[in-house]
Amino acid sequence: MRPFVFLDRDGTLVRDSGYPHRREDYSLLPGVLEGLQLLAKAGYALALATNQSGIGRGLFQAADLQRFQDLLLTDLTAAGIELAATLVCPHEPAAGCACRKPAPGLLLRARDEFGADLAASWMIGDRAHDVLAARRAGCRGAVRVGVGAPAPARGDPFALEAPDLPAAARLLLGYGAP
Repeated sequence: MRPFVFLDRDGTLVRDSGYPHRREDYSLLPGVLEGLQLLAKAGYALALATNQSGIGRGLFQAADLQRFQDLLLTDLTAAGIELAATLVCPHEPAAGCACRKPAPGLLLRARDEFGADLAASWMIGDRAHDVLAARRAGCRGAVRVGVGAPAPARGDPFALEAPDLPAAARLLLGYGAP
């Protein structure tokens, strides 16, 4: 078992242009590489945990998602960052699946398939459903990005907010390394 940081994709790592899936949609957010490097250096395994309902809605195919993901992986690899897992829910919201955040299914899968120690793991995402998925999975805490200034460390570990991924990483690390 090892501690993970689970990362939402759209709005957290890449610009959310509304169902991004084409090369022209791809834009890494500022500071993402720095934030991921901080987390990896601290000893966290990194995993993508993303809802991609565009597949279930018929807006794009799984192959489109993979091509988009390859762009992200190329940038991460060039910066020396490795993802331990990529966990995707392709279902539309009405499907009622157990893997669509805020359900904890993606994180529970990481526990079962990749040895994630959920009690020592965190979630970083841009929406309340990311935070709720972490809480429901029994994670240590969650940081919501794209909002306000960093909250002081040692508050409610599920009410943390930061303007971007580097600030979220520093905030999370204020709770101690894994």
